Formats: sequence, structure tokens, C-alpha cells
Amino acid sequence: MEIESTIKIIISVLKLCLTKIRRGTLKMTRPSIICFEGQNGNDGPKIFLQTLLFATFDRGQYIQSMYIRVHRTETTQNFTIRGYDDSGLVLGSGIHISKTGRSTYLHFLLPKNENWDFLAGEYKLEIFAETINNKTKNIFEQILVVTKEQAETMSKDKRASVSFQWETNSNKYISHTTSKPFTGEEYASLLT
Repeated sequence: MEIESTIKIIISVLKLCLTKIRRGTLKMTRPSIICFEGQNGNDGPKIFLQTLLFATFDRGQYIQSMYIRVHRTETTQNFTIRGYDDSGLVLGSGIHISKTGRSTYLHFLLPKNENWDFLAGEYKLEIFAETINNKTKNIFEQILVVTKEQAETMSKDKRASVSFQWETNSNKYISHTTSKPFTGEEYASLLT
């Protein structure tokens, strides 16, 4: 009987350690949408996406910082200013991600005084997250293509963006170009 009790206690302690004490890993689902935007109001180009961030164990993870690295031919650019949008855009700082996850829009902008144009070509998109007491980890990677027509539209219309939406039936991202509508203030400024 004592051996059985001891084994049960050991199993309970191990289970506690594995589920409550261990932090697990931060993960991210494939974004349902990824968008490359040109000029964004007073901000420069940005990338935003909709995804679910989650931790693999009960304790969860605290994200300290996140950024996107974009590779195009021989050029690399980091979009390091992060915000998230749950009920209005909030500049990113620390955020807790639990085992049940957090579905949100993530926005990544260029640092001030840096420029970037979304030209035609193939892009390798990498998303990195830094958790407390851990090094920065690549949590997502995807190849996306901006066509010549899409790049020309973005060059001519600073409101234009290229959206990549995940298509389950074809198991790939399908892209299209959109243009943001003018706000009331912007219409008024055009008339004066």
C-alpha cells in the first residue's frame, strides 16, 4: 500500500510540474489574412495580420516583443513597431498569452525614418516573438508574392494594399488589391 501511495504522490507532483509550473512554448496559427499596406495615414508602410497566439501549457507565456522580418531578393527589412487591435489599436508592450489563446489583429510598422516599398516579387515573411527569460524565436514563416500589377497599384495609390487571404480549398494564400476609402475629413480637404 505504501508503494502505491508513494507512486501516486510522485505522479501527482510530476503532473503538477508539467502542467502548472512549466511554461511551455509560444505558438501561432496560420494567419487567416496578411496585408501589406502602403502609406497608412501619418505612418509609413505596415504589415498586419489576423491570427491566434497560444501557449502549449497552462501557465502561458508573456510576450515581451514581436517583429516581422521581410526578405525580398537581396533586401531585408524589419518591421519592429508592434501594435495589436482588440478594441482599438494599442501599441505593443507586454501581453500574456494563455493556453486557450488570444485571437487578434497584429500590426507591424517600420521604425521612424526608415522607408520601404512593396515592389513586385517574392517575399519571405518571418514573425519573431521574444518571451520573458527566453531568446527570440521564429514562430511563423511564409512565402508571399506581390504581382507587378499589385505593386504598380500600390505605387500609384498610397491608399492601396495587397491582402493575402488563406483559401482552405486550394491550401494557399490568394492575393488581391484593395484601396481604402477616403474619410470625411479627407473628402473635405479635396474640395477646398
